[in-house]
Amino acid sequence: MDGGRRINIVTGNLPRVDLHPTGIKLFVRRCIVTGLRSISVGPLVLLSLATLSCGSGRQLQSVKLDPPAANSQAQFTATGTFSKPPSPVTLTNKDVTWCVGELTSAPNATPTACVGNVAPFATVDQNGMAQCSATTHGSGYILAGASPMISMNPDGGSQFKVSGYATLTCP
Repeated sequence: MDGGRRINIVTGNLPRVDLHPTGIKLFVRRCIVTGLRSISVGPLVLLSLATLSCGSGRQLQSVKLDPPAANSQAQFTATGTFSKPPSPVTLTNKDVTWCVGELTSAPNATPTACVGNVAPFATVDQNGMAQCSATTHGSGYILAGASPMISMNPDGGSQFKVSGYATLTCP
């Protein structure tokens, strides 16, 4: 090495390799637009992604809907209990997905899955506003949940890893 200065090695069409006085190889490329040199950012991107993926370890454990039962049309709110404070908190459409479940009178009806490729008894928007359809009568489930698991059946609805439900009665 040359008295603490960088020694440049030109490698034809490959990126230029700079040898730092410490012996560390720095891969340097020239920007086509500005002609400036920049150190490869690949390791920086990987480090950033690893840091972001760690998260806080705060997990949604349960969801409760209010009101627990309503008639015809209702604004439902979801409250979530988390593994770490603050908890419980009101959930938004960024935290949960809203959907219509089965009619409570359906055989083996459970409040664990959204209806699939069928005409639902009601509609619910992503803010929890539910309304009965004009042609269906009876009670059904309104669900709010996180981490939907897609059904293997193309006509089946998705299930949530964590969810809560309320009933909507359509006169």
